[in-house]
Amino acid sequence: MTTTIPLFPGEATLPANPSDEGPARAVLPKASARVLMPNRNQLELRASDLESLVPPGHRARIVWGYVERQDLSGLYAGIKAVEGGVGRAAIAPEILFALWLYATVEGVGSARTITRLTQAHDAYRWICGGVQVNYHTVADFRSHHGDALDELLTDNVASLMAAGVVKFKTAAQDGMRVRASAGAASFRREERLKACLEAARDQVATLKAQQADDPAGESARKQAAQLRAVSEREARIEAALARQPELAAIKKKQGKKPEEARSSTTDADATIMKMGDGGFRPAYNLQFATDAESQGVFGVEVVTAGTDQGQLSPMVEQVSERCGQTPENWLVDGGYPGHGQIDAVAKSTTVYAPVPKAKDPKTDVHQPKAKDSPAVAQWRERMKSDEAKALYKERAATAECVNALARNRGLNRLLVRGLKRVKGVALLFALAHNLMRAATLAPELVGLGTGTSAVPQMAG
Repeated sequence: MTTTIPLFPGEATLPANPSDEGPARAVLPKASARVLMPNRNQLELRASDLESLVPPGHRARIVWGYVERQDLSGLYAGIKAVEGGVGRAAIAPEILFALWLYATVEGVGSARTITRLTQAHDAYRWICGGVQVNYHTVADFRSHHGDALDELLTDNVASLMAAGVVKFKTAAQDGMRVRASAGAASFRREERLKACLEAARDQVATLKAQQADDPAGESARKQAAQLRAVSEREARIEAALARQPELAAIKKKQGKKPEEARSSTTDADATIMKMGDGGFRPAYNLQFATDAESQGVFGVEVVTAGTDQGQLSPMVEQVSERCGQTPENWLVDGGYPGHGQIDAVAKSTTVYAPVPKAKDPKTDVHQPKAKDSPAVAQWRERMKSDEAKALYKERAATAECVNALARNRGLNRLLVRGLKRVKGVALLFALAHNLMRAATLAPELVGLGTGTSAVPQMAG
């Protein structure tokens, strides 16, 4: 066997012929693989404009296209900063309104989450357009502009009617119970509430005395925060006590002891309701009235009662006032049709609702009874016909669909407290729902194909 002479000292001697076999054959060490590993600590500078970050037809563009076509004078009314005056310029209501609409469509209901997303998510950054927003400003917009949101819903429905989307032939109403931002342990009876109120008042007096006697003992900011927290608790307990007579009357009507009535020290307007899973939890009852053909929402109400009884007439009245007319047919489930409610709306619309079953299976519930009013008697006879049964099937496909979409967009648990703020949440969901329906049925209302909803123009 021949060998090669090494060129350098210490180099391994290799056989001239690799096929030669020998006991002293040397093997070269295997070289390590050379790869590129990520280096996430390096800094990168990328030149791009916000306009190029959001693709054409994106939901953020649809939302902005809708917002820039709305009359927001109600939102501008509270802005004190004016041209030529002093003070810092306010954030444009268009930005805050668009942020909440887009967040609602995407299933985000927290003001803090929205604020974080304006720093990290391209769509939210595009809506802001370089304007910095903070949590308090975002949260206060939803809490303080309930009346303006209600007016915007009226304008929204009017535009849908003008476009021929909402025909107002058949409406469907349904309620959905949404978990309140209050724990079950926060509910107390009147006796316990009075004791809590007395303790809270004593604590307020003690903190005020400490603040007056030793103002330099702790920071003024900390003292003010403690006093504010205790004062807010005092106000919540007073609100809970003020609601006790209402709850006691409900207990008495149910045949229970009035003294068993309990209200929450966290959210006095929250009520223990039976939920869809059979359990009982603090909740609000959100009522929506929807056009059966377009599935556009034109009626919104929030009530503290756990039943739908008595909610038919107020909703019909609201829709009539908001829209200037009432749908020909009104579809509701079996929880609505009290005889007094049917009589109240008989001149405005025709009610389609299932007739309750009788205790005696042989009794024909569709036969008018001696004590029935003409409206109730007509309702019984009407629901016997095949036409009425076929029309009533549209209720589930309309009202239940709207409720399901609201659930999918995060309306499962409320993050705000108080009837007024919850109404603002419900109005935002209605506006967001109608916005997406308009994008499908009347794209001209959201400016699809024009302006900021169109294909972005690339810089350069």
